[in-house]
Formats: sequence, C-alpha cells, structure tokens
Amino acid sequence: MQIESIHHIAILTSTDLYEASKAFYTEVLGFTILAETFRAERNSYKLDLALNGVYQIELFSFPDHKERASFPESKGLRHLAFAVKDVVGSRNWLLEKGVRTEELRVDSLTNKEFVFFYDPNGQPLELYQL
Repeated sequence: MQIESIHHIAILTSTDLYEASKAFYTEVLGFTILAETFRAERNSYKLDLALNGVYQIELFSFPDHKERASFPESKGLRHLAFAVKDVVGSRNWLLEKGVRTEELRVDSLTNKEFVFFYDPNGQPLELYQL
C-alpha cells in the first residue's frame, strides 16, 4: 500500500447548527461548496467543501449525534490545522467575525506562532504560521 494524500476530513455538526456551520466554513474560513446533498433516509445533509479548488472537508449534519469532548488536547483526533501566512492578522480577523479563539502560542520546536479557534460546534481548529 502507498498512500498518496489525505482525501478528506469529515466533520459532524448537529442538525440545529448545520446552517451556522455551513456559513462558518464558507463565509468565515473561505471554503467553496462542491456539492450539498440531503439524504432523506438519514434526515441528514452532506456538504462537500474545497479550499483552493481541492476537495478537503465533508460536513455532515445528524439529528441523533453524540457529544464528544472537544478541546485541542482531547483524546482521539486532536484538531484540524490550517496554514496561514499571518497568524496574528488571521486571529484578529476571526475575532472581528465573532469567532472564539484562544491566545496566541509559540511552537517550542519550530518557534512558529499558532492559535486555536472553534467552529459553531466547538470543534477545535488551528491556524499555524507558514
């Protein structure tokens, strides 16, 4: 087996936060919609999102979702990180949009700045300095 790349990341939102999550990933983070499908048998949406033309995220809504611990140091999938050229400016932009962020940190191994922030469901996301 030879893995070529990461195909996508799946993120689950509650049904009541689907529209807010859709707006967050498209209007705040700048992903574009490739396809939006309502799956009636599951009462669920599947939203395929791309960044810079590359398929990246599947956003699912489920009416019977289960809550899970959601902070950067949770056990399991830790967080999703995005590379940016200006962490400080990007954090300030998120704050202006009303997005909850943590304080800036510095990676002790690379000396690069990074910051955690949260989507409408409390999913931890990260901006990491290029």
